[in-house]
Amino acid sequence: MNTMIVGHRGARNLWPENSLTGFRNLLELPVEAVEFDVHLTDAGELVVIHDAALDRTTDASGAVRGLSPADRLAIRLSGSETDYVPTLDEVLELFVDTGHELHVELKADAEGQSYPGMAGSVASRIDAHGLAARSILTSFAVTELDTVRRVAPQLRTLLSLNHRSAEAFEPAAALKRAAAAADLIAIQMTYLEEHWALVTATLPLDRLGVWVPNSEEELSYWLGKGLRQLTTDRPDLAVKARNC
Repeated sequence: MNTMIVGHRGARNLWPENSLTGFRNLLELPVEAVEFDVHLTDAGELVVIHDAALDRTTDASGAVRGLSPADRLAIRLSGSETDYVPTLDEVLELFVDTGHELHVELKADAEGQSYPGMAGSVASRIDAHGLAARSILTSFAVTELDTVRRVAPQLRTLLSLNHRSAEAFEPAAALKRAAAAADLIAIQMTYLEEHWALVTATLPLDRLGVWVPNSEEELSYWLGKGLRQLTTDRPDLAVKARNC
């Protein structure tokens, strides 16, 4: 199986993460998929940004949910003089005619709580752009994916798993829970390496992904494992490694 390459937050080690510039540039690389994150503001906008706070990735501070539309357009993403926090619609529009698979992560607020109604709203925008067949809603929270299955059964789901999200369970129980919760499972590379035998005994390779290898050595190693997908901040290096 030819492992799919997924640009993580566009390709955050190449361009400002979750930026329109990064997403446009990713389209120039021969990769199959893109991953990005969505929050819901109190003004009702679905915005593409990873953190629940603005501080790390923009020139502003405060909670993402407090962004007004005007402020969202006025602030700039770190490392860019032009990029603002984009809306989900703006990002989806870039991929309407491309064929890329979209991995859309449903984020929580600063208190770790799901945004009421966000899963349904995100699914509605995906449907409006005609992208349901190529979109996967992702989360670290089983409860969030349960909501997706209820309100948007037309969309596939992906559960992200790492040491922190699995710490309340023994590895076998965590994997069994994950297998029941989502169509696909993406596992942080150190957790996957540690539990490789158990993971592959529990789940077929065509339901598995790894994140987030970035060095040439890591990329070559994980591309050789036969997984469905590999999510990376350096898709350019991943393409090079896959072609070797």
